[in-house]
Amino acid sequence: MKKKLVFATNNAHKLQEVSAILGDEVQLLSLNDVGCTDDIPETADTLEGNALMKARYIHERYHCDCFADDTGLEVEALNGAPGVYSARYAGVAHDSEGNMKKLLAELQGKENRKARFRTVIALILDNKEYLFEGIVDGEIIKEKRGGSGFGYDPVFIPEGETETFAELGEEKKNQISHRARAVSKLSKFLNFTQ
Repeated sequence: MKKKLVFATNNAHKLQEVSAILGDEVQLLSLNDVGCTDDIPETADTLEGNALMKARYIHERYHCDCFADDTGLEVEALNGAPGVYSARYAGVAHDSEGNMKKLLAELQGKENRKARFRTVIALILDNKEYLFEGIVDGEIIKEKRGGSGFGYDPVFIPEGETETFAELGEEKKNQISHRARAVSKLSKFLNFTQ
């Protein structure tokens, strides 16, 4: 029998990406599927804290196995910023354009442009909590390139590539991304526990 898991998101793009990696072993449900329309708080000061906060919120209210993720862009020259505040870096509007503009302005004149994307997944399964992490190292370029992806993808080139995440295209990005790496660890764990 397929294991049912609620992914604490209503982002159809994310749901599709994660579903493709997890494959047929898991029946993935969204927040919509369980009737959750709440704006789940994300007020922790770490990615781990936010992911756990979201997973616990769903687990406590809907009494189901579930997982949640949080992702941040960590820039070396900015002491790890924007980090946990990546989505709201330029303000509460979750505006990717504004976030990228602010990031490029902060890096103006800085030689060190090393950065990494980090995703943390918090899983609650049979009332136990587990964390999985995926990291992609790379660098921030000086101007946007590419039309696909979202967030900071047009200014981030992953290590070993010459194109930004926004130029690589969905399929290639999904094979090497931070989220793909974290979900792959989650998938291995779920297969191991079945």
